Amino acid sequence: MKRLITQTRVLTLIVTAVLLCLTAGCLIEPGERKPRTTLFVGVDASGSFKHSGNYDNALRFMSHYIYAHMNSLGGLEKPQALFVGSVGGKRRDEPKTFHPIHDFEGKSVREIEAQLREWFRPDDTLTDFNSFFEEVARITKERNLVLAPITVMLVSDGVPDFVGSDKNKKAVYQQINLQPLEYLSRNITVRLTYASPTVGKYWRTEVKRQRVRLWTVDSNVMKRWPEYIDPGVEVAQQVRFLNWMKDNVDFKVRARRI
Repeated sequence: MKRLITQTRVLTLIVTAVLLCLTAGCLIEPGERKPRTTLFVGVDASGSFKHSGNYDNALRFMSHYIYAHMNSLGGLEKPQALFVGSVGGKRRDEPKTFHPIHDFEGKSVREIEAQLREWFRPDDTLTDFNSFFEEVARITKERNLVLAPITVMLVSDGVPDFVGSDKNKKAVYQQINLQPLEYLSRNITVRLTYASPTVGKYWRTEVKRQRVRLWTVDSNVMKRWPEYIDPGVEVAQQVRFLNWMKDNVDFKVRARRI
């Protein structure tokens, strides 16, 4: 009798453990893990970025970057949500269109690049990071994405436009406001690509932040990414490029001590 009771208890514990495991999702195969990150991409479509000589290079890179993430290439995680919008406009606080992940599903690298060139023609008159960050915060809250890790990718020379400010002075970067992003997630990273070494330094030293993690990649580094593309090889097999991207652009940034 005691043995029967013991076996019954063991069976009950096993069934309970399996049910808990199913509820927690621990029996899902590794390849079926549900995406949990949110990716925002801000494209600088201002004339100044076009004249910097990095605009064409940047759009080609972003088409590869988005495609690689959408297809989980090289161990990259596909985001649960993706939004691509402009960090500039014809006037300050201009409403912007954020293209969702559905616009990129099933698209090739060339098709994604063609879309980016159509949506982000370099004729904006100013770059407005603050309005862009406010829109990121609004979308995150409205879509209840506040608990997921968030990456904000900025494809820009990093130079903001503020009336009455000299672009060469540190004060202009002190006006960049990351406050709307601070408490959206426990893990939020802003990545600035295609900035000059000086501008990247200003972002790191003059832009106030607490919880937001910041990573900058100099334009001199970014514009060399085509050197890591092997001719005639499918993107999924571009091992050198995917490793370069993980090591230089998607580098995991440590949280700052508050």
